[in-house]
Amino acid sequence: MFVLIRSIPLSLLMISVVAAAEPVVTLRGRVLDFDTQQPVAARIYIQGADGKWFFPKSASPDGTAIEFKRQAGPTSLEQHVTLSAHPFVVDVPAGKCTITIERGKEYRSLTSEIDVGPETKEISFAIKRWIEMSRLGWYSGDVHAHRSLAEMPNLIMAEDLNVAMPLSHWVTAADTGPVTGNRVKDAAPKPEWIPVDATHGIYPLNTEYEIFTVGGKSHTLGAVLICGQKTVLDQGVPPVRRIAERAHADGAFLDLEKHSWAWTPMIVPLMKVDLFELSNNHCWRTDFSFSSWTLDAAPKYMNLEKTDKGFTEWGWIDFGLQSYYAYLNCGFRMMPSAGTGAGVHPVPFGFGRVYVHVPGEFTYEKWRTNLLAGHSFVSTGPMLRLKFNDQEAGQTFQGTGTSGVNVTGVVESAMPLDRIEIIQNGNIVWSDTPAQTASAGLVTTTLDQTISFDRSGWLIVRCFEAHPNKRIRFAHTAPVFVEVAGKPQVPRKVEVDHFVERIERELGRHTGILNPDAVDEYNEALMIYRDLLSRAR
Repeated sequence: MFVLIRSIPLSLLMISVVAAAEPVVTLRGRVLDFDTQQPVAARIYIQGADGKWFFPKSASPDGTAIEFKRQAGPTSLEQHVTLSAHPFVVDVPAGKCTITIERGKEYRSLTSEIDVGPETKEISFAIKRWIEMSRLGWYSGDVHAHRSLAEMPNLIMAEDLNVAMPLSHWVTAADTGPVTGNRVKDAAPKPEWIPVDATHGIYPLNTEYEIFTVGGKSHTLGAVLICGQKTVLDQGVPPVRRIAERAHADGAFLDLEKHSWAWTPMIVPLMKVDLFELSNNHCWRTDFSFSSWTLDAAPKYMNLEKTDKGFTEWGWIDFGLQSYYAYLNCGFRMMPSAGTGAGVHPVPFGFGRVYVHVPGEFTYEKWRTNLLAGHSFVSTGPMLRLKFNDQEAGQTFQGTGTSGVNVTGVVESAMPLDRIEIIQNGNIVWSDTPAQTASAGLVTTTLDQTISFDRSGWLIVRCFEAHPNKRIRFAHTAPVFVEVAGKPQVPRKVEVDHFVERIERELGRHTGILNPDAVDEYNEALMIYRDLLSRAR
């Protein structure tokens, strides 16, 4: 006989049973969808009163349960199991334990404290959706994962993530091809969509160049992802342009894995990068830990939030957002993406994800096309369903000099919002904590704002949750662009100065280390930014 625990919004539900005489009790459980009462896959955390973590197994021969254990600092700990939609079993000490059940972004987290008694217990946990984006034509993806292809069917269902792009190739040494230097031990997969069900699946042929050594010695360059390949690459970097040209000719797209890598200002124009990860693999469910990483890449003009240890969580995220805006101001029209790098850092797969609008029947090809077109938003929590002049994000509008962009739609969240902001050419031009209507646990805000353009530029919408423990959970649309005849967008001098300084610094660092062709690419990128500087204000 199962005891049912229902996830009525964010309340803590208690189950008390008779105190145990035995030191260990076998707990049996299952996870159900609150509304349908059908079993669902999920992510589960079980922790004893003494802080020890426990990892359930599947109770069915048809089920899967995958343990994940990563830590990066004393409080940056991720210890969970992703379970298929089958019953589970776990041995826990008699007494109190805490069980947390989560499933991606569209279900409410359920936390229960259980007082485990002497006899075997059978408990059902019912987790409740607060929104179902696929019914609204929105499908989520994670473009950066270091988890094995064999684990992917379990992971994408446990996280309710529609498109997974795990790495089939990963090389970390310069001048080494991703086949000969591959750190992924599995055989290369076929370049084809692997469906798990009608709306969830895997595109498996993807490569990361993440270069830490040159000539066998430590000399960090940076990282870039080649996603959606049709053929396997086996050329090393640097130089980088030939890799990008071959990837694009092959139908693949390039994702900027992080904004602060040493080579990033060079590869953006030289590789013609397609996507920018607004939620990258330093955005975690657990505490942010990498406070001192790439501090020297952060310019003073950004006024980023820091402590004596380095970046705060907001400081790191703000660094990424302001970097994205600086590239847009320079005319590099990258669309946003999200990647957790799950498998390397203490973060669940799909914790940050990109939602892409796919009207009608879902297919991977339609999702990929609309991702690159910018019909999308990135989220670590809230949901955005917005139109710009009644069009999707990613559009370019032809202006007249008195043009406006009308932003309409809804912002939805499982939690109250701290603020909604409209950013134009890098400036906050509208910000509000508007009246929020709560119904059945869903917080909804209707947006209807018009922003005028007197010259060419771009516009995005972003929002932030009012998180109870001050964590940063946000959502961010792709940009729309306005082109006003005779009034081109003007780069910002302070931003271009920063890119020039970073490339000049890299040229000094690479002297006598990189080959001449690679150094030439930095010089070419420097010329591009100096030309922008001649037109900047």
